[in-house]
Amino acid sequence: MGWSTFINVEKLLEWLPTTGLRIFFVLVGAFAFVRLLSFVTKRIERFFDDDDPTMMSEREKQAATLGKVLRNIIGIAVWGAAGLIVLHELGISIGPILAGVGIAGVAVGFGAQSLVKDFLSGMFILVENQFHVGDVIRTAGVAGLVERITLRTTTLRDLEGRVHVVPNGQIEVLTNMTKKWSRAVLDIGVAYKEDVDQVMEILSKVGEEMNEDPEFGRMITAPLEIPGVQDFADSAVVIRVMFTTRPGRQWPVAREARRRIKIAFDRHGIEIPFPHQTVYLGEGRPMNGRLSVEIAGRAPAGSAGDSAEIARAGPAGGTRDAEASPPPERPDADDPDGAGDSQGKEA
Repeated sequence: MGWSTFINVEKLLEWLPTTGLRIFFVLVGAFAFVRLLSFVTKRIERFFDDDDPTMMSEREKQAATLGKVLRNIIGIAVWGAAGLIVLHELGISIGPILAGVGIAGVAVGFGAQSLVKDFLSGMFILVENQFHVGDVIRTAGVAGLVERITLRTTTLRDLEGRVHVVPNGQIEVLTNMTKKWSRAVLDIGVAYKEDVDQVMEILSKVGEEMNEDPEFGRMITAPLEIPGVQDFADSAVVIRVMFTTRPGRQWPVAREARRRIKIAFDRHGIEIPFPHQTVYLGEGRPMNGRLSVEIAGRAPAGSAGDSAEIARAGPAGGTRDAEASPPPERPDADDPDGAGDSQGKEA
């Protein structure tokens, strides 16, 4: 049997110039309309481009966000309408289909309230201009660069390259770290002995150098601010400095500022304190720099170069008691071999 057994060639030839041609024009028209819309929206995005490859301005972010959302919405609407027209041309009644879609929509509205919440939240995000593609935000326990916004979800990529897809309905508290301008806040700790006025003068010079730098000067939008002494910490006087930067530039500016401050402090001999820990061993005889451990009533012998003597427990498994022992006596001048009293006394 040939293929002509299953296909009526005469009806096919009658169908192609009429219905088939109309279906072809519908699909081609839908494709052309979607492509034209994509071209127009991308041209609008380029119109707001300020030719700065290092960062996106607020107008660029807004144009990119709205362009992507419009392409998604109108693309779905156009292809949905084209599908209904094709079904009508094929002789399938679309009335029951539309009625069924309406009933299904009501059922989905009751059963998928979280989905409806996501769409409504997405609409308010766009209308209220909360954030755009290219912003760095923190929400729903994650943070990252906004790569994509739809009416249902927001896609973030963090510093490690991980992609987080957040339903818009879960965005209850939002932190936008790159809205119009940003700020790098540094708390610099110096030792209590340092002259605070001198330290602040050094910090001011570092800020002036960064403003004059051809690379970082473009990122900073205002002179360095030094509010003053921020805190008296356990081992440091904390001085706060602030750089106002272009959106998203606060992190490279902060890293460079820390590097230059460390170099400037080293040059001027300003001490940057670090934590110290003191171990208290209780009251008793003076330690004099040595510590012996008594095990099962026997103190191990030591040498003059040891600062502590530790012995392992024998078969008897005695308890370990730490106690101080005086340092060994220095060899006498007449005793070059150091054969004097070189062992610690037993407890």
